[in-house]
Amino acid sequence: MKNLLDFLARYNHWLLFIILEVASFILLFQFNNYQGSVWFTSANAVSGTLFEISSGIEQYFTLTKVNQELTQRNLYLEQQVQLLADSIQRQTKDSTVLQRNLQQTLANYKLIPAKVISNTINRRDNFITIDKGAKDGIKKDMGVVCGNGVVGIVYLVSAHYAIVLPVLNSQSNISCTIKGRGYFGYLHWTGGATNLAYVDDVPRHAHFKLYDQVVTSGYSSVFPPGIIVGKILHVYNSNDGLSYRLNVKLSTDFGTLRDVCVIDNTPMEERIQIMQAAKDSIKVREE
Repeated sequence: MKNLLDFLARYNHWLLFIILEVASFILLFQFNNYQGSVWFTSANAVSGTLFEISSGIEQYFTLTKVNQELTQRNLYLEQQVQLLADSIQRQTKDSTVLQRNLQQTLANYKLIPAKVISNTINRRDNFITIDKGAKDGIKKDMGVVCGNGVVGIVYLVSAHYAIVLPVLNSQSNISCTIKGRGYFGYLHWTGGATNLAYVDDVPRHAHFKLYDQVVTSGYSSVFPPGIIVGKILHVYNSNDGLSYRLNVKLSTDFGTLRDVCVIDNTPMEERIQIMQAAKDSIKVREE
C-alpha cells in the first residue's frame, strides 16, 4: 500500500494530466456535432476493419477442415469416375467415351463461385446471403451447391448480393432420387437438427437400403441430376400409409459453410421448356 501511495505521489501530475485529457475528449466529442460525427465514422471504420481481420483469421483456422473435406470429396469423385470409366470401357471398348461425355456435361453448366457473408441455422426459416448478384449473372431460382453437395436455391437478387433459400428452410422443396434405384421424392426440413432432413412421397414399391445415397433427380430446372444430398438413415411410413418417408443425413455442413457455387440453369430451363412443349403438343392432339 505504501508503494502505491509513493507511486501516486511521485507521478500525481501525470495522472492529473491524463484524467483531464480524457475528460476534455469526452466533452469535445459528446457536445460538438462535427467532432462527434468524425469520431463515430472513425470508430465504425476501425471496428469494420477489426471485424474483417477477425473473419479472416476465423476462415484461416477453418481451412484445415475445409481442405480435409475437399480431399475426401475429390477422392470419392475420383473413385466414382474410375469405376464408371472401367464400366464404359468394358461395354464400348473405347476409353475416350467417358472423357468426351464429361466434357460435354461440364460445358453445359456455368458455375459462379461466391462466398457466404451471412448464414443462419437456428431458425425454422433460415436464409443465406452471398456476395454475388445480378451483375455477376445470378438470377432467381438458380441452384446453389458447395463441395459437399446441395445448399439451396436463389430466392432474391440485388445488383451485388443474393439471398439463398437453403435446405434448412421450411419452404425448401427439392426433387431427389435414390441413387441407382430410380425412385424419387421431395426433400424437406422440419426444423431441429441441422444435419437431418426428410424425403417424402417415396413409393411403397421402392426397393432400397439404409445408407443409400440420395441425389438430385434433375426433374426440375434448378439442379442437374446426380448432385449429392445425403444418405438414408431411417425409413418411416407416411401419415396416410401410401408412401415412405426417408430420414436423410445431409452431406452439407451448414454450420461451416463458407464457399459455394451458383449453377447457371439456362440449359436446364431450355430442356424443361422443350419437354413441356412436347407434353402440350401431345395434349392438343388428344383433344
